[in-house]
Amino acid sequence: MSRLHPLSVDTVQAYARDGAVVLRGVLNADELRSLEAGIEHNLSHLSPLALVASEVDDPGRFVEDFCTWQSNPDYWRVLKDSALPHLAAQLMQSRTVRLYHDHLLVKEPGTRQPTPWHQDQPYYNVAGAQNVSFWIPVDPVSLESTLRFVAGSHTGTWFMPRTFRDQQAKWFPEGSLAELPPIEAEPKAYPQLGWALEPGDCVAFHMLSLHASSGTGPGARRRVFSARYLGDDAVHAPRPWRTSPPFPDLEQRLPAGQPMDDTLFPQVWPALS
Repeated sequence: MSRLHPLSVDTVQAYARDGAVVLRGVLNADELRSLEAGIEHNLSHLSPLALVASEVDDPGRFVEDFCTWQSNPDYWRVLKDSALPHLAAQLMQSRTVRLYHDHLLVKEPGTRQPTPWHQDQPYYNVAGAQNVSFWIPVDPVSLESTLRFVAGSHTGTWFMPRTFRDQQAKWFPEGSLAELPPIEAEPKAYPQLGWALEPGDCVAFHMLSLHASSGTGPGARRRVFSARYLGDDAVHAPRPWRTSPPFPDLEQRLPAGQPMDDTLFPQVWPALS
């Protein structure tokens, strides 16, 4: 059963207003050890969905992997038994919480490759406003290397999802969604949020929040685990293209518009007996 971790009203309201909040000391020492062990196991047993997201001439290396919780007991323990499900229920203001997917993001020391501005939900096969992602480092993260957000960018507009390295529109057709605004050029119009983090801290953000991050310094390893959860209003939104991550054959079991009630997305709050 998940650990309880009550949040203040101010924190829940800040999440609803800004689309991103920092949460300190969310994982305890045992959970951090499990998560670090899970990350190292994942790195040595990458799945077919894994990819290297940095250029071949990058002095570092940016590795991503997705949807490995079923073969990684350390991941599952943190996803199910830590405070994350209870936090998700409060932030989403949802009666129930389902796991959507896990996401590994590791930038080795000296990685130049930035993560460009984007939203997550346009890459996904899910609709609904009740969702939350937790970005959880097991290494200290400086303000220069942390995840940054545009405050309030989760409130409606979907921006065109593009491939990170060559900016191709492989999901929604060209012209069908808005293009990214000039975030860096107009900082007053697009105020940014970001926090330095220690192991045990995390950032919670909405899947429509615009976010980005830089590379890592020459001596800084940035191992991050993302846990993504869905609330009461989440429904299946099949796409005619390969989503990221993909869920092959899901449409045969779960028609469009149906709640995400499938073994791929187990309910973790309230815990089922």
